[in-house]
Amino acid sequence: MSDWPQPPAPDLHPASYVTLAGADWLASASPHPRRVHHLWATHPTEPSVLPCGTVFDVINAPALFGRRVADCLWAAGPGSGPVAMHRGRLLLFAARGTAQRLPSLLSWEEWGRAVPPLLCHGAGDAVSIPPLHPGPATPDAPLPPSRWLVAPDVRNPWLPGPDVLLWACVRAARTAPAESPAAPDAVRAAPSGAAARP
Repeated sequence: MSDWPQPPAPDLHPASYVTLAGADWLASASPHPRRVHHLWATHPTEPSVLPCGTVFDVINAPALFGRRVADCLWAAGPGSGPVAMHRGRLLLFAARGTAQRLPSLLSWEEWGRAVPPLLCHGAGDAVSIPPLHPGPATPDAPLPPSRWLVAPDVRNPWLPGPDVLLWACVRAARTAPAESPAAPDAVRAAPSGAAARP
């Protein structure tokens, strides 16, 4: 695409920005991928909203617990799909159907009550995603509040399913510092049609 934004400065970590192939994958979640590409080409440093349930689901976790889950996926597991930070919460991109199955799997798991509140976004939901390229860092904000930790960089990234995320959530809960147990309904699917605020 000729109107694609210039690549970020070379001092950025390579996982902090989305490649062209990764942008194609993200845009394919929209019923209007060309409009999404145009939006990104004209506003590359702005967050955007994409629907869930057709290309990916998103597991939305509190930042500290989500980071432990991501660390478990990378340290002793298969790695993760794209992972983003948005407004103090971690967004783990997962295989379609994960949002529907993960809450019930956790409800059966002994350690499920130790998992803090998760929002599981699937079919009918939408999430805010970070900009494709972060804006320039400033002394007041060295890290943008909305950013990619593991950016999509291929056209068909591997996405963890409900079984893989169950294992990672349980391991993260078991290795967490002593905290009060979560409420029984802490893990729940997002209400149908719910959209994360940009």
